[in-house]
Amino acid sequence: MYCVYILKCADKTYYTGITSNLDKRLMEHQSGKHFGSYTFDRRPVELVYYAEFTDVERAIATEKQVKKWSRAKKQALINGEFEKLPNLAKKKFLK
Repeated sequence: MYCVYILKCADKTYYTGITSNLDKRLMEHQSGKHFGSYTFDRRPVELVYYAEFTDVERAIATEKQVKKWSRAKKQALINGEFEKLPNLAKKKFLK
């Protein structure tokens, strides 16, 4: 089983990841096990969403897709507002 998850960081940003052991991975984020990682200086973190997958390729594809989403689209997913997802824009990067 694989999980794609979203954490809300102390600075109110979102982190999206993938794991085969959600409890262990959450403890690693909270403890700061991986120095220099995105969440290291943004602790504490809160699990706000996760989805389980039996196919690792599907899980990886979903993680990559969600990472590209705008904050508004991630919030709609977190809130279970699935009908809003198609109409919310992708993340826009300034040039």
